[in-house]
Amino acid sequence: MLRTNLSTRPFYNARAVQAVLGTLAILVVAVTLFNLVSLVRLSLQQRSLGASAAQAERDANRLRDEAVGIRSRIDAKELNVIAGEAREANAIIDQRTFSWTELFQTFETTLPPDVRITAVQPRLETGGNFMVGIVVEARRAEDVDAFVEALEKSGAFKGVLPHEDRVNDEGLLEAVVDGLYVGAQHDVTPASVTAPAPAGGAR
Repeated sequence: MLRTNLSTRPFYNARAVQAVLGTLAILVVAVTLFNLVSLVRLSLQQRSLGASAAQAERDANRLRDEAVGIRSRIDAKELNVIAGEAREANAIIDQRTFSWTELFQTFETTLPPDVRITAVQPRLETGGNFMVGIVVEARRAEDVDAFVEALEKSGAFKGVLPHEDRVNDEGLLEAVVDGLYVGAQHDVTPASVTAPAPAGGAR
């Protein structure tokens, strides 16, 4: 028996070819859908960012216009008054940081027995320094001078000077001592100054 292929074309596996083509078609469709979704998402994001940028620009223009209006309504005199009040408030804050405890501890270590303090008045100077006015009573001018020297040697005061000497109704010498207070130095105690007796001291 003679066996031969009478077909004019060779035999192909059509199902395998169709399966490969179908798989490729599915991949093409999937990639196309992915690209399409990405394009839509990016377009929406760009549109949202564009709207946000436009809104930010409008807000910036509005704030600039408001700032110009506010500046045009500011009165220079009122501004100076506010600045002065702010300086006064800062001065009050600085005064609250003034240590009365350290100041009176300095007096306790420098006040001679024959001198007593009747008034103390700190004054805040330019630059944040304190000038302290001290009203004292003594029997002799030499006692006031000894107190002044003791304050200088303590390191807590600089430029201490007595002035406005007068004799009061009790026959005591009354003087005002002014000095720049730079802070108490508890480790410095003049050897020539005797601690005040309980009857003396600050009032």
